[in-house]
Amino acid sequence: MYVVATPIGNLQDLSPRAAQTLGSVARIAAEDTRHSGRLLAHLGLNVPMLSLHDHNEAQRVEQLDRYLAAGEDIALISDAGTPLISDPGFVLVRALRQRGRHIVPVPGPSALITALSAAGLPTDRFTFAGFLPAKPAVRKQALEQWQGHEATLVFYESPHRIVPTLAALSEVMGQREVVLARELTKTFETFLSGTPAELLIQLEEDPNQARGEFVVMVHGAPPRTEQSQHAFSEETLLKTLLAEGVGVKQSAAVAARVFGGRKQSWYARLQAIKSDD
Repeated sequence: MYVVATPIGNLQDLSPRAAQTLGSVARIAAEDTRHSGRLLAHLGLNVPMLSLHDHNEAQRVEQLDRYLAAGEDIALISDAGTPLISDPGFVLVRALRQRGRHIVPVPGPSALITALSAAGLPTDRFTFAGFLPAKPAVRKQALEQWQGHEATLVFYESPHRIVPTLAALSEVMGQREVVLARELTKTFETFLSGTPAELLIQLEEDPNQARGEFVVMVHGAPPRTEQSQHAFSEETLLKTLLAEGVGVKQSAAVAARVFGGRKQSWYARLQAIKSDD
């Protein structure tokens, strides 16, 4: 079985090997057969397809294993990019490998690597977190777990959740540099960078920038020295100031002096904490 990466936008990014593979297999397992049908039509191919998505993947294992046992070659593709990377395929590939089937990767486009290559953030180490949880409280908890990670943090986000996600990043990550990559390899490909608060302003001023699928990249935490390991977090300081009765405006001034950044950003973050309480 071939695991074939397909374009994330620009059809010219499909490799000659990937095109040859799709044209030579007996059938294709696709996340969405209608979507992938347009790619096959572009290539002038008429290969039988069957759907393989999150809701039927486990049930497809036996069927696809029978095809392989009968000597057929199969290609696994997702709607865009490399299968298994926040896309279906893990259950199938793991099961087939355990049965001794030959799995062949056909590398190509991946939104994760594409975004990192042009973001200007450190790439020597990075943590890919897939999609953040949809529920606000759980999403915040997930971000808090990565708050001290020194590696660049990368995750995917949808257009209807990008604004609340940036708000959560502002609350948890503070003034950390964030790069948003949207519509990669497409006509309106865009990279936006700044603090989470600054990016929220950019999206408010130009709502078109909130459209499309996003790769969100967050600069890692500064290296921890022996002294900084015992230092209090931004969140701890802000909540302590409010708990001690310090006004929001004065607390914002203290936070800006201790951690840097603009008072306005700290003010907005303090207001958010106060509202949650």
